[in-house]
Amino acid sequence: MAVSRGLPGLWRTCSLLLPRRPLLLPGASRPQSSVSGDLVPRTSLSRPPWAEQTSLVPAEEERSRHAAVVSTVNQRISQQSFARLFAVVHIAGHQWKVTNEDLILIENHIEAECGERIRMEKVLLVGAEDFTLVGRPLLGKELVRVEATVIEKTESWPRVHMRFWKRHRFQRKKFIIQPQTVLRINSIELAPRLA
Repeated sequence: MAVSRGLPGLWRTCSLLLPRRPLLLPGASRPQSSVSGDLVPRTSLSRPPWAEQTSLVPAEEERSRHAAVVSTVNQRISQQSFARLFAVVHIAGHQWKVTNEDLILIENHIEAECGERIRMEKVLLVGAEDFTLVGRPLLGKELVRVEATVIEKTESWPRVHMRFWKRHRFQRKKFIIQPQTVLRINSIELAPRLA
């Protein structure tokens, strides 16, 4: 009878007679239903190995500290008792730390003509000697105003990009000329009061 069934039939009969052993690794067993387990796999990113940190400072004390800091900064702004302001602005794919009367050279073309005033709207950070306002990621347009004047629009000196393969008679020269714009930062102004 076993001969007529062939090798798979013999295996089936022997496997029924042998006792089942548990798997060696518990991770090797997998539930049949995907709904029964977690929807997010357990990794170090979804559940970090360290315990959850609780704040040592009560919420009321944290709110009172925040209110005290905001009132102090509002006092400094209303009295104009801060020193020179600086700002970090994002323009033409780069971030610049600027103050009043700074000149910055941007390797890009800006639509404004020479002599025009522009407003830099992507302000990441504004600070003074005693305080710093950090945006997440940007500060509001009503909170800070950074204005600049286009001084000069020109081109960079030609840079040579050369490719050469020895013993192949291959040589390519490419001259790269980048448009440039020079800006002067006119003013960095803060709103009269933080919200």
